[in-house]
Amino acid sequence: MMWRIVLILPALCLGEDGLSLKEAARLAQTQHPSVKAENARMAAAGMRIEAARGGYLPKVNYSESYQRSNNPVFVFSGLLMQRRFTEADFNLPTLNNPDSINNFQSVLSVDQTVFDGGQTRRQVESAQIRKKLTAEEQRLVEMNLAAGAARAYLGVLLAEESLKVATEAVASAEADLHRAESVRAAGMSTDADVLSIKVHMAAMKEQQIRRRSELDVARAALNEALGAPLDTPRQLTTALAPLKTAPTGRESYEKQAAGERPDAKQADLAVELSHTQSTLARAAYLPQVSIRGALEADRGKFATQGGGNWFAGVTLRWNLFNGFTDRSRIRETEQAIAISQSQKQQVSAALQLQVRKAYADLTSASERIQVAEATVAQADESLRIVRNRYESGLSTVTDLLRNQVAKLEASFRRLAAIHDQRVAAAMLELAAGSLTPGSEVLQ
Repeated sequence: MMWRIVLILPALCLGEDGLSLKEAARLAQTQHPSVKAENARMAAAGMRIEAARGGYLPKVNYSESYQRSNNPVFVFSGLLMQRRFTEADFNLPTLNNPDSINNFQSVLSVDQTVFDGGQTRRQVESAQIRKKLTAEEQRLVEMNLAAGAARAYLGVLLAEESLKVATEAVASAEADLHRAESVRAAGMSTDADVLSIKVHMAAMKEQQIRRRSELDVARAALNEALGAPLDTPRQLTTALAPLKTAPTGRESYEKQAAGERPDAKQADLAVELSHTQSTLARAAYLPQVSIRGALEADRGKFATQGGGNWFAGVTLRWNLFNGFTDRSRIRETEQAIAISQSQKQQVSAALQLQVRKAYADLTSASERIQVAEATVAQADESLRIVRNRYESGLSTVTDLLRNQVAKLEASFRRLAAIHDQRVAAAMLELAAGSLTPGSEVLQ
């Protein structure tokens, strides 16, 4: 029974490790450590809104204090507050030189702002705008994670396919070596031909070693992009194939970026926030009205010898002059508005440039694929002809090796063009602000 378990488990593990490009983007957006940080920032932004709304609510405080003194004023007022003042306390010697007394004081107070010139409302609005900014930052992080996962995933595919090409080149060089040895045995070539092919085969093995090392690094980079341990095994299910659908016009992507990119929305929110901060600064010129109520208990002993009283009042506070501080703050916020508007223009231009670069990269890579595929076909046919001629003694070993290298380089260029096209397509969606795990470019 145990041997069956040992045989079944590897198959189950391989099935669980199957990972598509779309699934890799989704995992990056849910498992990467930076996602937890963004979720915490969103929660903190929500708490700031609640804190700002606290300005609408009353402030309730309780205090407990103890004092002891023989200060005449303290003793006189203390006895009155404790409701223990008697006729004997009017005695002049007693008034001038009283005995010390204790005073245990308990105060429960309530303060409520009735009008603050809109400061609380503007603070709430500012906190809400900052939460929106945080939400856009979170969306930008998620899009970048998806793009990073796609780039790393495609990097693994490129490394795998490049290793296959290098391995095929080694096998081809070995076959050519046997072919050269047969030609030499027939007296149609010399030892120099065999040695040349051996040197070529060593170079192909170096390529194979290099590609294998690149694959190991690419797999680790993919796991890092997914927020997983670097040595986590992955079985990739998406093939490195050219995209079948062509992108729409560049102008549509630029328009989409202006409306959908988190950066663009953050720039708009920054302008809105600066205007809100300016209004908040101007509110300092308006009067503030608040009410206060308090319950007080003063006792000679902690629990006895005491009396209580209450207090209620309304306060009007109007800032008439505070050394031009408020005026300076208002001017500062006006400059902040100018800065945010300027930054919005910069962001708009930068996003357009990103779209144009990604679109140009995608177009270029698509054209390179067509050229590379034709070149690979030509290199295959040329190598086939040269091999037949070499076996017949009509071509030199130099011609054979040159065609082998040409085929290898053409194959690498084709793979690189496909990789660059898939990456550029994802970067174009990222630049337009529409990249999600469900995007067509990740299928």
